[in-house]
Amino acid sequence: MIQFKSLVISDIETIVSMMQEFYAIDNYPIDIEISKALFREFISNENLGKSWLLLSDNEIVGYVILTFVFSFEYQGKIAFLDELYLTEKTRGKGIGSKTIAFIQNESHKLSLKLIYLEVEQHNEKAQKLYLAHDFEMHNRKLMRYKIK
Repeated sequence: MIQFKSLVISDIETIVSMMQEFYAIDNYPIDIEISKALFREFISNENLGKSWLLLSDNEIVGYVILTFVFSFEYQGKIAFLDELYLTEKTRGKGIGSKTIAFIQNESHKLSLKLIYLEVEQHNEKAQKLYLAHDFEMHNRKLMRYKIK
């Protein structure tokens, strides 16, 4: 049975440890102390978003993070599915699918208008997962400007 536990301050060590594993997949840099501080800020301000630990048979097997944005184009609050991570041993067992269904259900409770996400080009399994849950490829290019 899959459960979704809202993240609390005492979970920060656990989630940052999993975040390190997630970032290592694509060699993304991570500063552990900054990540911990960001989670303390994130958890203390519900306007920033929501995050959950994923549990299977009472064992933590991953996490999911939604961050919020206000959009005039979409007429209200939208979310960015910032991260969805499952431990390697639990992938391919339907947990990702149940997590997406959970997020879609929560989106109604949170009065969200839209959920955006980004996925690596090489991650075909994740792309298939999202497409199977009615996410669509966006016809726009994602661009960024990094503040220095």
